[in-house]
Amino acid sequence: MKSKKLIVFDMDGVLIDVSNSYRDTVRQTAGLFFSPARHAELLPEPLFDLADLAAVKQSGGLNNDWDLSCRIISLLYTRVEKPPITESDDPWPAYRKVMSGCDVSRLAGYLKTEKTPLQKLLNQYGKRPDPFITRVYGGDVGTGNIIKQIFQEIYLGADLFKSTYQRNPEMYHGEGYILREKVLIDRTLLNKLSENYLLAIATGRPKAEAYYPLAHFKLSKYFREIYTLDECIKEEQRILKKSGKKVSVSKPHPFMLDAIAETIGADVDGYYYVGDMPDDMLAAKRSRTGFKGIGILLSAPQKQTLKKNLTQAGADYIVEDFNALKELLDEESA
Repeated sequence: MKSKKLIVFDMDGVLIDVSNSYRDTVRQTAGLFFSPARHAELLPEPLFDLADLAAVKQSGGLNNDWDLSCRIISLLYTRVEKPPITESDDPWPAYRKVMSGCDVSRLAGYLKTEKTPLQKLLNQYGKRPDPFITRVYGGDVGTGNIIKQIFQEIYLGADLFKSTYQRNPEMYHGEGYILREKVLIDRTLLNKLSENYLLAIATGRPKAEAYYPLAHFKLSKYFREIYTLDECIKEEQRILKKSGKKVSVSKPHPFMLDAIAETIGADVDGYYYVGDMPDDMLAAKRSRTGFKGIGILLSAPQKQTLKKNLTQAGADYIVEDFNALKELLDEESA
């Protein structure tokens, strides 16, 4: 068998356009989270610009968009007038009690007057989470994670949420934002890439949410391996059982990349990871297999800023789109 190069793709913002799904779900999660508060009707719609959100996401250290939602809500909460926090064993009544005692009129004014409110708050407060926000982000859906549950309700929609978690939604009962996703890569080009290279996916999505668009858009056949958050969790549990240590192997950890390379095995003469976030480039740089990071600017609202951030994170190459990616890979193979 002739050796081929292994090209691993991130999913969100690379293969799948998530600007109207995951990204807007983060924004809507923040809005819905503050909706029980006094003067919530004053909050702007949309709550903030997606380019402002992208800047926070590019700051790194976020395993997934649940973490991003938590960080955004923590930042916004700094501009909220809060009541004294009391302990409670039941998360949903406790959350609603605290929120009903909050006043978001100052937050509303801030969001309406600042051009990049999230970036300004991030510069001012950094990545320190608020204790109350940390409390309502603990556990999982059904065990106290209010933020994650609101996010999943919006992203999946009422029916898919109920079938996934076997419970009724608490806050959102509409159509899932997952249905808004679109394919970013041309199928003809994807087919050509699959003929000349070994293709795989390494994504921070849960398995069900990764396989859904791949099946819906009939993309699965092009990829030899698909690694998701589920594989990361299994590896973390294995490490915990073996060593007693709690670790994260989500990006920027290179676990998924090295595991894919090991699974595919021999007959590979080059390794590349195509992503749109600095953490993707860090994962490639840290891989023991020797992945080269290729930053793609295809879906970035501010391309020059992203290019700078990807370069600082150690990207080996930067490409504008998939045609430029194919040209680069063909040159590398020549």
